[in-house]
Amino acid sequence: MYRREFGKGLVVGLGGIAFQGCIDPVPEVIPDIRMSASGFLPYRVETKVGETLRFVNTNSRLHTVTAYQDRIPEDADYFASGGFETEKEARDAWVKRLGGALGTGETFEYTFSVAGTYHYFCVPHEIGGMVGIIEVRD
Repeated sequence: MYRREFGKGLVVGLGGIAFQGCIDPVPEVIPDIRMSASGFLPYRVETKVGETLRFVNTNSRLHTVTAYQDRIPEDADYFASGGFETEKEARDAWVKRLGGALGTGETFEYTFSVAGTYHYFCVPHEIGGMVGIIEVRD
C-alpha cells in the first residue's frame, strides 16, 4: 500500500515540474558576456535599446569592462566597471589601485539607452586583445 501511494505522489509531483514553465511567466533573461583568461565571450553581441547586459568574470584573473570613449555613439553615456566617467579615469584608477577590477564571479551590468556600436576593452588585458563590440539596435 505504501509503495502505491508513494508512486502516485511522485507522478503528480513530477508532472507539476514538467508543466512549471507553462504556468509561471518566463522571467526576464539578462544576456551574459563572460570574461575568460584573455577575451570577452562572445566577442560581438547584439542587443536592443533598453536592455541590460551583464558581464561576468568567469576567470581567476582580475578584469575590467571599459568603454573606448571615442568609439561609442556620440549621445551615449560613458560606461566602465567602477563607475568612472571617462576612459582616462578608468585607466588611471586601474594603474593606481586596480580600480574597476572584477574578481572571479563578480559582475558588471549596463543598460544601453542609445542605439549604435560600442567598443570596449579590459584595461590590464587590452594589449593581449581583450576587446569586444556591442551592437545596440532600436
